[in-house]
Amino acid sequence: MSETIEVENVTHPGKTYRANAAKYAAMREAMLAVLPSDVPGMKVADVIAAVKPKLPAELFPGGEKAGWWVKCVQLDLEAKKLIARAEKPPVRLYRLAGH
Repeated sequence: MSETIEVENVTHPGKTYRANAAKYAAMREAMLAVLPSDVPGMKVADVIAAVKPKLPAELFPGGEKAGWWVKCVQLDLEAKKLIARAEKPPVRLYRLAGH
């Protein structure tokens, strides 16, 4: 069985969920590498496209499930105040200062 970690969800404060630790770590690293620190940030579809080449093939063969993992890590990093969403639609993500 794979190791898991607890992740937060900005839309459900105080509640945690279990997620595969290796996939989470790989996606977190990839997302923080591609997200700009400038507002308005990147559209989620662009984030998904940008992280796919950075993900280990053994965890994400062919980029499989990358969209789900972007969302999982997005909500956790927002809860931890490492990234934020731009105020106006569409959803755009950016790194907060110092991260």
